[in-house]
Amino acid sequence: MSLLIQNGRIITATDDFIADIFVERDKIKLIGANLAINADAMIDARDRYVIPGGVDAHTHMDLNVGAATSSDDFETGTIAAAHGGTTTIIDFPTQTRGKKMRAALDAWMKKAEGKAAIDYAFHMIISDLPDDFLPDMDALVREGITSFKLFTAYPERLMLDDATIFKAMQRAGENGAFICMHAENGSVIDYLIRKFIAEGKTTPNFHPLSRPHQVEAEATHRVIALAEMARVPVYIVHVSSHFAMEEIRAARERGLPVYGETCPQYLFLAQEDYADGSFDGAKYICSPPIRERANQEPLWRALAADDLQVVSTDHCPFCFKEGYRGLPKQKELGKDNFAKIPNGVPGVENRMHLLYQGGVVDRGWSMNRFVQLTSAAPAKLFGLYPRKGTIAVGSDADIVIWDPRKKYTIRAAEHFMRVDYNPYEAMVIDGSPAYVIARGRVIFEGDKFVGKVGAGEFLRRGKSSLI
Repeated sequence: MSLLIQNGRIITATDDFIADIFVERDKIKLIGANLAINADAMIDARDRYVIPGGVDAHTHMDLNVGAATSSDDFETGTIAAAHGGTTTIIDFPTQTRGKKMRAALDAWMKKAEGKAAIDYAFHMIISDLPDDFLPDMDALVREGITSFKLFTAYPERLMLDDATIFKAMQRAGENGAFICMHAENGSVIDYLIRKFIAEGKTTPNFHPLSRPHQVEAEATHRVIALAEMARVPVYIVHVSSHFAMEEIRAARERGLPVYGETCPQYLFLAQEDYADGSFDGAKYICSPPIRERANQEPLWRALAADDLQVVSTDHCPFCFKEGYRGLPKQKELGKDNFAKIPNGVPGVENRMHLLYQGGVVDRGWSMNRFVQLTSAAPAKLFGLYPRKGTIAVGSDADIVIWDPRKKYTIRAAEHFMRVDYNPYEAMVIDGSPAYVIARGRVIFEGDKFVGKVGAGEFLRRGKSSLI
């Protein structure tokens, strides 16, 4: 099938011009003015932006966290992502301690295959790394899993000691992989949680108090130091605090290859939103926690100045009430103990909506910067560029036709995510996708899904092109 997109204002991270795009099968074949080509389908994109499909480099579909499983699987989650203009996700197979990483990859392949409506790739979470597991890292890199996520948090389950983190970093330096870090001081957090529960402080508002900004800033500083010793780049995921961001900025000013992402929840939501202790605050429980409202603007400035390079979602939804679409008890598991509330918030559907409103509309960012943060930078950092993240001849035809005149109101009753609330409920966005195209196929026309479940493909990633 072929597609001709006419008269659109094409925006990449660096370009801004009006032209036509001819798509044949799944690739962009031609870009030019007034293309006189017969195509099977045509879209008039006049007065609309034509941008590359978004790349969300941090999602958790169908993730079992012990007592609950995230409510979106690869079918519902990728359809929701596409509705908001995201056409590629990178998810996280999670190694079980004592078992090979390959087993986790096989399990996640089964979760995604036949369900994903858009293309997907994987990072690998390492929870156990004895010396005889080190060759597994090399094998996965050869198979296109070119990044690994490590944790300084969650003792007994995911947290690694500093020596193991350093060992993994050194191995990544040898095989060309990229290390992603969840940076919080897990031992201190574990102590504070036990202390609060023993004192009867069990309501959701104690969650952020158990994970103060100092535990994030300290761990961020520490893992940057380890990466510097190992002489490897490092990527800090879901930066929630401007104190942690300042650690990244300081490292970059010293010339170190340190990168960071933040998420919409840290840009739009505030700790004050659930400070009253009501259980409604369970909707906002994620880790790192949502910080004070005064924390938001420094993060916005960091994104504008490239002190943070990516906005991902850490999409990991859990339903507030039992029974939604037949799902079991999730957030309500922590009704009497905030530590038992499954950590995570929904966001994959609204990431691009929110950053467009907050960045382009409210703060006057260029569309180039919007594309850089939502698409080009994650594609480059994680070995997908220029197949993804840009509009160019030879690139995958992942294209969003964004209508700046189309108002969109975020409503849980209408979103595609399989979760019974939306943290951004009733927010009005001054722009939204008119069409979403994934590898040459229109998969959304406005708010109507016209794609195919299972059409998404696994992406074997190369090595980072920014490192």
